[in-house]
Amino acid sequence: MFPILFRIGPIAVHSYGTLLMLGFIAGILLARREARRLHLSQDIPLDLGIWVLIAGVLCARGLFVALNWADYAARPAQALYLWREGGLSFHGGLLGGVLAGLLFSRRRGLPFWTLADMAAPALALGYGIARFGCLLNGCCYGAPTDLPWGVRFALFPDSAITTEPSHPTQLYSALGSFAILGILISLRRLPARGQLFALYLMLYSILRSAVEVLRKGYTAHVLFDGITEAQTASAVIFAAALGAFFLLNRRAGDRMPSNLPEAPP
Repeated sequence: MFPILFRIGPIAVHSYGTLLMLGFIAGILLARREARRLHLSQDIPLDLGIWVLIAGVLCARGLFVALNWADYAARPAQALYLWREGGLSFHGGLLGGVLAGLLFSRRRGLPFWTLADMAAPALALGYGIARFGCLLNGCCYGAPTDLPWGVRFALFPDSAITTEPSHPTQLYSALGSFAILGILISLRRLPARGQLFALYLMLYSILRSAVEVLRKGYTAHVLFDGITEAQTASAVIFAAALGAFFLLNRRAGDRMPSNLPEAPP
């Protein structure tokens, strides 16, 4: 693996942080295109993105450290070394991002669901790019495999001891996220604002739960009865997003005039 991409004198440029920022930049550029489609100012994606980035990273790191507190109890200062060793919970970042989006929408007087739809494809793109950072960092891998693309990962940072050839689940997550991006782009003219974001949450929850099957017991903690923490969170998010999807569609239908002529067969 390549946790350090290169060095500039004494400064090490870490792959995880670099890919995270590349994902953020790519997401902002895509969100600017979506803003144009949704008749929003071109400045909004960057303004919102900064809010979401700060709140998302803080919440993502906070939840990751809380879930892995046994690893940090003896060295709590290590919790601050995000750029060196990675360690983010997407579900924590999602919560932080949604809260930041709600606050931003209220302060700017903008509809939250329109902002959420603008951000949905950007989230899929940014997440996929960031997962390559996990691959280079050597974290979040899966179970051993005999498949020809199995990868040996270092068991500990800077360790010569490696795993057996294992599923590169980071790569599976990245490719799956890019597939979700394609679905969102093709279906981005859904009838109600907010439905695209809800669809993203549903598709991501399915992808994450599937990948967790390979990570379970290796880099994913089992919560109960063979179900991981992330699968539990994904089930809750999927149910909430599914309900929101149909509720938003119903509200959009209720706002349509009832005296419109029927479409010709």
